[in-house]
Amino acid sequence: MCRSIKTLRPPALPEQATEDEIRAAALQYVRKVSGFRAPAAHNREVFDRAVDTVARATADLLAGLEVRGSRTVDATAQHGGRP
Repeated sequence: MCRSIKTLRPPALPEQATEDEIRAAALQYVRKVSGFRAPAAHNREVFDRAVDTVARATADLLAGLEVRGSRTVDATAQHGGRP
């Protein structure tokens, strides 16, 4: 595991992860897997495409996770203001 990739879901983050945080984690992942900090010109397109794909998958994952025991504004609103 990349040590520089941080957990992007509550309660590790007080708020929802930003697009920049998700993209930074995706970039670190692709760097680790590929073994390149920055790709050569002939690998730039596939490298960037991989970062985009990982970032989308990460955003989808975070959007679909249900963290038990956490309270969200949406969950409170669904119950008429009651937690």
